[in-house]
Amino acid sequence: MFLLIFLLVYGGLHLYMFLKAKAALGFGMKTGIFVVIFLVLMIFAPILIRMLEKPGLEPIARVMAYIGYTWMGILALFFCISILIDLIRFLVWLGGLIAARNLSSITSVTLLHFLVPFLLSLSFVIYGFFEAGDIRTERMTIRTSKIPEGVGRLKIVQISDIHLGVIVGEKRLKAILDIVKKEKPDLLVSTGDLVDGEMCNLTGLVRLLREINPPYGKYAVTGNHEFYAGLDRALAFTEDAGFTVLRSDASTVSGFLNIAGVDDGETKRFGVSKGISERELLSGLPQENFTLFLKHRPVLDKEALGLFDLQLSGHAHKGQIFPFGLITKAIYPTDDGCLKLENGSYLCVSRGARLRRGSYPTTLGRRATSGSPTYPSNKHVKEAQASALVGSLARQRNSCSSDDANLLRTGHFRLC
Repeated sequence: MFLLIFLLVYGGLHLYMFLKAKAALGFGMKTGIFVVIFLVLMIFAPILIRMLEKPGLEPIARVMAYIGYTWMGILALFFCISILIDLIRFLVWLGGLIAARNLSSITSVTLLHFLVPFLLSLSFVIYGFFEAGDIRTERMTIRTSKIPEGVGRLKIVQISDIHLGVIVGEKRLKAILDIVKKEKPDLLVSTGDLVDGEMCNLTGLVRLLREINPPYGKYAVTGNHEFYAGLDRALAFTEDAGFTVLRSDASTVSGFLNIAGVDDGETKRFGVSKGISERELLSGLPQENFTLFLKHRPVLDKEALGLFDLQLSGHAHKGQIFPFGLITKAIYPTDDGCLKLENGSYLCVSRGARLRRGSYPTTLGRRATSGSPTYPSNKHVKEAQASALVGSLARQRNSCSSDDANLLRTGHFRLC
């Protein structure tokens, strides 16, 4: 059913573009046939890519993926810009009708109705391609009374939505992990979609991930793409890379830190759900400990609120491209950065390593017995963008140090 709906919607967008191009360019039958063949190929490109992700066919799949997914971005933007132009044309026509004046000369240049949205879409996609290669580090510090005084700081690094596979390979992963290594994390977590598509020829990627061995370990949860790639193979890859995969499981580390994680919601569709609620999982943990909760989708379970201190998620990618960002903002509490919840806990969401690359440092620490912490504005907290979250656990101070203030000025966010 999903595939049918996708093909109908995606095919409809291609038909819309074809009609716009035909009206603007007025090409003949021969050109039209070539255009139709290309558009039909692009409609089925996502399916063809999956079919080509086989041993020996990866180069063809990679080329098809770059073309097909780039075209998908161009088409989505073209549709939005073109609809906006059509709306403006309608308002001009309506204004002329009300004023009893002929304003058709303002909107009669049909060629521009196609070229303007197409060239703008192409420009935005080209910009996004280069901007996506920018690996950035965002930082945040959270103070808490649940961290023992003798611990000092515990630095956590989150990686999310890397989508290792036909497009994202060893070069990109190495660039991401080089930044992670520089942070010298005490704990590394992966919040899903570590892999994407067929699990072929990823031995070198396992080696790169094994090179990072934080003292408090590495933990991961599944995302929806682990199920699409083949759950058993995805789990085997993640575990071979040195991660402990939490599937409605929890672990207490060094007596003060609870780490809990749940499978992505795709478990229900694939019939592999463990049937354990988040409340059941989290309520069984020592409440005096700091509880780190790993969950791929940035969805809050009302029954579990107050049972964790920090939820790390990914999945949303901040919508990736317009207008999908409007959708993710509407359906998730936050689709990017950190949100302080009413009970004092936090939901922090990574954009993922397929959009704006980076690491996102968060510091968790011991609250002082007097004085109150100061926080950056919600606007600033929500502007945090990254593919990795780095956190430190430390004792509470009554005010930000000069180092913390500098982080705020440079766009790295730290709660003191």
